[in-house]
Amino acid sequence: MATTYNIYCDESCHLEHDGQSAMVLGAVWCPQEKAGEISERVRDIVAKHGMDRHFEVKWTKVSESKELLYLDLVDYFFDDDDLHFRALVVPDKSALDHGAFPGQDHDTWYYKMYFDMLKALLSPRDRYRIYIDIKDTKGAAKVRKLHEVLSNNIYDFSREVIERVQLVRSHESSLLQLADLMMGAVSYVNRGLLEGEEGNVGKRHVVERVRKRSRYTLDRSTLLKEGKFNIFRWQAQGAGQ
Repeated sequence: MATTYNIYCDESCHLEHDGQSAMVLGAVWCPQEKAGEISERVRDIVAKHGMDRHFEVKWTKVSESKELLYLDLVDYFFDDDDLHFRALVVPDKSALDHGAFPGQDHDTWYYKMYFDMLKALLSPRDRYRIYIDIKDTKGAAKVRKLHEVLSNNIYDFSREVIERVQLVRSHESSLLQLADLMMGAVSYVNRGLLEGEEGNVGKRHVVERVRKRSRYTLDRSTLLKEGKFNIFRWQAQGAGQ
C-alpha cells in the first residue's frame, strides 16, 4: 500500500537581489499519520522549558537564554525515526548567469531548485502533501506553479502522487518550525556566520549539536541516499545555471 507523506518546506535568502550570497531550501518530512503526534511532542518540549505551548520555534529566536530548548528540539529530531530533513544549498547566487540559458530567469531557476531539492524524496509508489511557508503576496501563484512543475517532472499529470501543494503559516505548524530550525543551522554555516557572530553563543551551540548528531559539517553534500539529514550543495554549471 502507498504511504502518504507530509513535506514541510522553508526557504532562506531566495530572492535574487537580497544582498545575501547563499540560498537554502529545506524540507522536513514524515508519514502523514505521524504528523499530529510529532507536533504534540514539539509542543511538549516547548512547555517543558517554561514557554507557552504555542511559542513559535524559529532559528532567528535561538539565543543563549533559549539554548536548552533548541538543543532538546535538535535531539528530538534525530531521535525520532519518522523525521527526516533535506536541504539544497546554493553557495553563491552571484555566480548565476540566467541569460546564458534561453527562457530562464530567476523565478524559473527557483522552481528548478525546488524540484532538485524535492525530487530525491519522491517515489511514484507513494503520495505526498507539500506545505510551504508563506513568505510574500505572490505565494498563491507560487504554489500553483510549483505543483505544476513538480507534477510534470515526474509525469504525475493526474496529480495522484503529489496530492497537494499548499501554503501554511509557520506559527500554525510545529513541523514547519522544525524545518526552519534545521534549515537555519545549515544556512548559518553556509553563509559563513559561525565564526563571525561571536555574540550568539546559542546559535553556535545548536550548530555544533546538529553537526554532532548528523555527523556532517553542513557545508558539503551528503550521499544522495542519506535518509535522515541530507544536504545537496548545488553548483552552477559553466557560466551559471
